[in-house]
Amino acid sequence: MSDRLLVPYDGSDPAEDALEYALETFPDGDVVALYVVPVPEGYWAAFQEPDERIPAADGAHDHGRDILDEAADVAANRDREIETEIATGKPDHEIVERAVDGAYDTIVIGSHGREGISRILLGSVAENVVRRSPIPVVVVR
Repeated sequence: MSDRLLVPYDGSDPAEDALEYALETFPDGDVVALYVVPVPEGYWAAFQEPDERIPAADGAHDHGRDILDEAADVAANRDREIETEIATGKPDHEIVERAVDGAYDTIVIGSHGREGISRILLGSVAENVVRRSPIPVVVVR
């Protein structure tokens, strides 16, 4: 049985590194690249009506589709095919939820490798995924 891998993909260098790692390390694995459209949170979200968010969300989904097309190209350059998915929500929550609901074996996620105050101020999706995930997570730096 081959592994089923979820690779969060946002078009960044760390995300591309994670995708390449997944493709190389799991040559028989079923790889799914996931782009998460983040939703506004907190203060600014309170000023937007749900109807006002829809055009922005449509544009964000189109942007996500373009990014996932790039991920498919990365895989094609390695003679591999991948599946792609788009979700909307808080990235770390969506990644873990998709991994569990989709019966994935492993999450392979890129990390910018920030340390110290930079990591504290900016937060880390990869760190939150590692903390919350009930399945193994490979962090590629």
